[in-house]
Amino acid sequence: MSIAVSDIVAWSKSHEGKKLIRFTAASGITTAVSLSTILIVYGFHLLPGIISATLFGNIVAIVPSYYLTRVWAWGKRGRSHWRKEVLPYWLMSFAGIAFSLIGASWVKSFVHGHDLDHSVNTMLVGGMNLVSFGVFWVLKILLFNRIFHTHPLVGIDEHLREEEEKQGATEPA
Repeated sequence: MSIAVSDIVAWSKSHEGKKLIRFTAASGITTAVSLSTILIVYGFHLLPGIISATLFGNIVAIVPSYYLTRVWAWGKRGRSHWRKEVLPYWLMSFAGIAFSLIGASWVKSFVHGHDLDHSVNTMLVGGMNLVSFGVFWVLKILLFNRIFHTHPLVGIDEHLREEEEKQGATEPA
């Protein structure tokens, strides 16, 4: 099965394509927030241990992650619905953090079993957090797509509005 570049470009301009690209970008941003926080607080000994640094870094990233995902990726506006949006998002986020903490525990035992430089330990902690993120990414997109699902007509209306704006810009006055 071969996929043409034009098919990928067309898909990226569709409602679902835009949503997945935005979700991926939002995930990348929040992963960078989490990872940089972990590397800073653990690398510079601002927090004493691997577990606390991993927990702190991931909690710091939850708030921007929620808003980027909800508003930017899924296009939801207005007040968040506590039971349908906020609670499931936070539960999934905490499940991801728990998984990260399991990985951090493994790194902690590995680090204490080997005489490695602190900079290597810091990279191991960050790397394990990235692996944990990767494992949960697919699950999160499937779940959040259901949580923040917008009516299909909203996407169609958005697409038609964009097309009308493009045509209005190209027509001579």
